[in-house]
Amino acid sequence: MKQKINLRLIGIAVVAVLATAIGITFIYYGLFKTQVQAGLRTNAEVLMDTGVFDKSSEDVDVRLPINNLRITWIDSDGTVLFDNDNDAETMPNHNDRPEVQEAFIKGHGKCVRKSDTMDMSTFYYALRQKDGTVIRVACDASNIISVFGNVFPAVIGILIAIIVACIVISHLLTKTLIEPIERMAKNIEDVQEKPVYKEIAPFAEKIRVQHENILAAARSRQDFTANVSHELKTPLTAISGYAELIENEMVNHEQEIHFAHEIKRNSERLLSLINDIIRLSELDHSEMPRQYDNFDLYEFVKDCAESLQVNAQKQGIHFSYRGSSCMIRGNKDMIRELIDNLVQNAIRYNKEGGHVEVFAGIVDGKPQLRVTDDGIGIPKDQQERVFERFYRVDKSRSKETGGTGLGLAIVKHIVELHDARIYLESEVDKGTQIRVEF
Repeated sequence: MKQKINLRLIGIAVVAVLATAIGITFIYYGLFKTQVQAGLRTNAEVLMDTGVFDKSSEDVDVRLPINNLRITWIDSDGTVLFDNDNDAETMPNHNDRPEVQEAFIKGHGKCVRKSDTMDMSTFYYALRQKDGTVIRVACDASNIISVFGNVFPAVIGILIAIIVACIVISHLLTKTLIEPIERMAKNIEDVQEKPVYKEIAPFAEKIRVQHENILAAARSRQDFTANVSHELKTPLTAISGYAELIENEMVNHEQEIHFAHEIKRNSERLLSLINDIIRLSELDHSEMPRQYDNFDLYEFVKDCAESLQVNAQKQGIHFSYRGSSCMIRGNKDMIRELIDNLVQNAIRYNKEGGHVEVFAGIVDGKPQLRVTDDGIGIPKDQQERVFERFYRVDKSRSKETGGTGLGLAIVKHIVELHDARIYLESEVDKGTQIRVEF
């Protein structure tokens, strides 16, 4: 960044100096041309006032104290009557010269033509007299290439001096400009560190938020890896231990049946955990193609109710649903998974003989799904964490009932993929209500 700023400052300086030099040269040359032509006009008027160039004169004898001035006297038909540099009789007709034609028409004319030498131009001024003849005066002067060539060494010298100055100034300037940004980058985690430049304050805040999100994501991945390792290790250890006892014939027949049951239970728990991890990974990939349809949420809850009712009865929980027709746009498989996870959680963390109710309908103009139970509830200080992966309010109950700690994390992902919002209200020993607004 510093190098780019230095190079651009030097580049701007070089372009500015060259543009200024060229511009000033053109302006100067324009003024120079005006002065030369004004001088020629003055000389032509003086010559006309002398009366020397008059057809009534028998002989023209011009002796002027003007160096390098060429005088040509031209008749009304273009014939050269006199020229102080050449023999007039050998000179061609001048009726085709632009300055002469302009003088015949307007009374005066001027023109600039390239001289035989590359660095000179010839300036002409023609003035018509009362008798119809034209007096033309001319002189050689430097052209614009010559003028620029004369100033070019000075331009190069100034350019070198400015480049050196730019290198020093740009180094100091970039150091001053970049230092606050570098300091901010080093202290990106310090909320008290305010950007020196107010223009980059939104950018700095966004970078800080992204940095915090990246760190949080890294910590989440580390926690997730540790939790996965722990959660997988627990049932595998149990399975391995029971299998080893059976293999070494260290148990009787009744214990074998019990150990086989424990192996099966831990295997199912392991399989459930793996399935939830895979499902969560799939939901994390939001770019995966999914089919969304318009359907009635209440009718969909009715279709899911039968399987939910069976599971609730096994746990001694009273299950019911109510509501009214409400259309949503969503993925049916994900919505079924969302309902199943919410209801299974409500059953798992309920009391014997408790109640679970599912509501689907329009509330305040929005489709809403609501699952309410009168179970053990969630403490206030833990309510914000229940949607974290592997977080469980009652770990012992989760292990007894086969909970993986990923159900509500899956629910949260599904809600986000449907641009919906999820709210939780709970009180210890009174129950929990989770509602999803579409």
